[in-house]
Amino acid sequence: MTAPVKCTACDGRGWKIVTRRGQVAATVLGLATSSREDCLYCDGGQLPAEMFEWEVFQTIGGVEQLGACGTSNQQAASMDALRLALRRTAPEAQAWGHIIHRVYDFGTVPDDWSRKVIFRATLDAAGQVRFERTAQ
Repeated sequence: MTAPVKCTACDGRGWKIVTRRGQVAATVLGLATSSREDCLYCDGGQLPAEMFEWEVFQTIGGVEQLGACGTSNQQAASMDALRLALRRTAPEAQAWGHIIHRVYDFGTVPDDWSRKVIFRATLDAAGQVRFERTAQ
């Protein structure tokens, strides 16, 4: 039987999982029950996970439309995927894209404070993809 409880050691940032073992046997024998408490935040040392999202936009008739998009845990892989997606677009689509760096913390919902556009990519007339750094 497991019950989630807010941890007091880390000021409620993590959930403490209280696991009771041998509850029925201890009750029948009249012995003390044993329980173990594990905090998923302070004991586990959960590091925030960073992800790199890439998105391609196409400007067709003056209207921007979302094209291909994806996610990777490596910046270089996201840059390669964005480069490949931009090269596959039609030349008249005026395609451009960007790479977004996000940080996901354990037990929290991703929000806009952890979202940062770090690269903007454009496709030039020769078919080459040019990356411009927009944030550190």
